[in-house]
Amino acid sequence: MGSFVRPAALGDMIVKTYDAVRVLRDAGVPVISGIPFANGAECLSLLLRGTQPIVICPARSIEGMRIPSDWVKPLADNRLLVLSPFERKHRHITVTLAEQRNRFVAVLASAMFVPYAAPGSKIERLALDLLGCGKKVMTLGFDQGGRLTTAGAASVTADSLAGAIHR
Repeated sequence: MGSFVRPAALGDMIVKTYDAVRVLRDAGVPVISGIPFANGAECLSLLLRGTQPIVICPARSIEGMRIPSDWVKPLADNRLLVLSPFERKHRHITVTLAEQRNRFVAVLASAMFVPYAAPGSKIERLALDLLGCGKKVMTLGFDQGGRLTTAGAASVTADSLAGAIHR
């Protein structure tokens, strides 16, 4: 059985994640993401209101993909790039494609921000693998088992995130 965030902590985690995304946006930090997490659409909406470059990597081919209306202006302004390593035949998101996409994003990024990774989850395993390779990983401190911070992930606050990325 998996481990879950306590309901009281879940609300705090969501608010702190939104705060962190606003800090990245307001600091103009370029962001690359697959937006895989539950509140990812809301976070993307916050980022799209900024002026920083954004790269979105869907876990599927982008050939024939419909562009959401809120992406049109950032695309036209050349501050949004939609990028995928997948061929046309991969038209539907799968768990395997999402894992491959997450590794693709991690390789391209200079640092990885993981607000929370459930113990034993695929995101936790990815973050631990990246830490083992010397990649910078940051978390909001909701690491219940302590595995990410024990392995070297930086525990950051929303306010310190942008600065921690550049260190």
